[in-house]
Amino acid sequence: MEFIDGDGNIIVPKSVRPVIDLSETPIGSKKGAKKQYRYGNLHIREYDDHYAVHMDRVDPLQNPLGHLLVDAPEYLAGAAAAILVGRKVGATVYNKRKQEGRSSKDAAIDAVIAGYVAGSSAGKFAFDTANSIKKRSK
Repeated sequence: MEFIDGDGNIIVPKSVRPVIDLSETPIGSKKGAKKQYRYGNLHIREYDDHYAVHMDRVDPLQNPLGHLLVDAPEYLAGAAAAILVGRKVGATVYNKRKQEGRSSKDAAIDAVIAGYVAGSSAGKFAFDTANSIKKRSK
């Protein structure tokens, strides 16, 4: 069995540590885990037969923004791209539809749909790009 995964987590078989006596946390990406736990900077993900463990540089419970900036910048990149692109595309579509003589309601509906689709796509692209850069720099 390998004891380091592709993300740099330490793999601990459940036969070594069958029970984790910590409260489950919703904070963090589960990456397919059944549960996840935090103890300070320690992030533990529980899978069927093992735990994946790593240390974050910034404790997300103490400093959420710092954690995003230092340990999870891909989420900020994705959110920023989604907001910026979605807003720009939505505003452009709204103005174009209004110039075409559409009602404010119809223009707004078209703008929301276009902004959502464009923002979602841009956010996913930015997240994936930032994530691959982060993994290469480790």
